[in-house]
Amino acid sequence: MCTVCGCSEGEARIEGHDHGHTHHHEQGHGHSHAEPLHDYSQGPAHAHAPGLSQARMVQIEQDILGKNNEYAAANRRWFAERGILVLNLVSSPGSGKTTLLTRTITDLKQALELAVIEGDQQTTFDAERIRDTGVKALQINTGKGCHLDAHMVGHALESLSPGDGSVLFIENVGNLVCPAAFDLGEAHKVAILSVTEGEDKPLKYPDMFHAAGLMILNKIDLLPYVSFDAEKCIGYARRVNPGIKVLQVSATTGEGMDDWYCWLRANRQLAAIGS
Repeated sequence: MCTVCGCSEGEARIEGHDHGHTHHHEQGHGHSHAEPLHDYSQGPAHAHAPGLSQARMVQIEQDILGKNNEYAAANRRWFAERGILVLNLVSSPGSGKTTLLTRTITDLKQALELAVIEGDQQTTFDAERIRDTGVKALQINTGKGCHLDAHMVGHALESLSPGDGSVLFIENVGNLVCPAAFDLGEAHKVAILSVTEGEDKPLKYPDMFHAAGLMILNKIDLLPYVSFDAEKCIGYARRVNPGIKVLQVSATTGEGMDDWYCWLRANRQLAAIGS
């Protein structure tokens, strides 16, 4: 069960993944594929069961997040050893994440080695869109789950095998709540917010915007046609997270995308230096 909303997760399905194989950085995680991807059967959704105390609920949440953080630390070490820049793209559904990603890949794939992990509850549509660009992508379907976790990502790396010095994008499930709590081993969370959403989203979902290193305000080509105060939205984001960097872009027209690409290149260089 998710520690945040109590959703029932079941077991994630990783495209092309054979559970008979050994995890490629198993020593760091201390697990094998005999272990389920995640066992949240004692999660907070069981808080409704008679006799489960508040203290027990808190302990369960701490245990789940603690285990996830162990997996995330192992992922992070693996990425750092190989100089891979990993970005966790998070947003509400409909923000334009996948369009932003496909535009980015199309523009940069000749200059940078890129790979993508796609997270959705069902379907492989987005992974297929990415593969149509010529870049390798792997789909994780979370079933009833509302977010990716570090264990899923660690397993997915076995099949995806991003190259040394590459950029790995993790497109999380569309959700501004639960992904905020789950570290995947990424260098940065990138929160994508479109001008077709409410400008007060950073105040409504403060954990996500506090956790993000970058906010991309997308679909700015629509500003003349919607009631959205971009400066007010940016002010709200900085009220929650004074250090957040903000870029305004249109993945459709290309406006502002060069600033995003400069940010990507600079952070990729930092990842390479650290390896």
